[in-house]
Amino acid sequence: MTRIAIITGASSGIGAATAEHFLQQGFSVINVSRRPCPVSGVENHCGDLATSDAVMALAQGLVSVVKTEQPSEVCLIHNAALMLKDNAENCSDDSFERAFHINVSAINTLNRHLIPVMPQSSSIQFIGSTLSEKAVGGAFSYVVTKHAQLGMMRATTQDLMGRGIHTALICPGFTDTEMLRGHVGNDETILADISKMNSFGRLIDPNEIARLVIWSHHNPVINGSVLHANLGQLEH
Repeated sequence: MTRIAIITGASSGIGAATAEHFLQQGFSVINVSRRPCPVSGVENHCGDLATSDAVMALAQGLVSVVKTEQPSEVCLIHNAALMLKDNAENCSDDSFERAFHINVSAINTLNRHLIPVMPQSSSIQFIGSTLSEKAVGGAFSYVVTKHAQLGMMRATTQDLMGRGIHTALICPGFTDTEMLRGHVGNDETILADISKMNSFGRLIDPNEIARLVIWSHHNPVINGSVLHANLGQLEH
């Protein structure tokens, strides 16, 4: 019987790595993002998660796929994210609303439509961040919305009691992705300094997070858990 992994933001980084690993496990994999996934064999549902109409259309298309395929399990992975350089003094309403829509509202819309058609043994995986539980300067909207994802995961866990669908929030540390490199302007000096901020002195490989996502999906005992994936990050 078919097993489906639905991954937002699988066009690069952690999402693309996760898509490849789920394919290797025999899942049908769907990417939901503006750009197609570079991994061969992934079905692309392209649209802008920053707009309500696009998210609604994407949700309806995904529901149609699940109803048609009748999978034995679905892993819904909320990975897409927008990280802006902003702070409490300069974060405009428009910027905040865009970040909130991609990082929070789109998740709510997809969950609302997909949960009713997800069978037992399914899971909802939220890809958070170390900034889901703490804060740094200069990433105001990202910190706020990643904290919101933690609340969404915990509330979803409570609302799905007895449904056979489990949840988790996976919190990567500094991972070698397009988003991180773009945030620091591809400055190799900054990346080297960031690499020293954990016990292993390196950036996390997206494949390491992908393997954790798969493990989390297959182990419902962690329902409602926050899984830290940061190589033992130095705390300040």
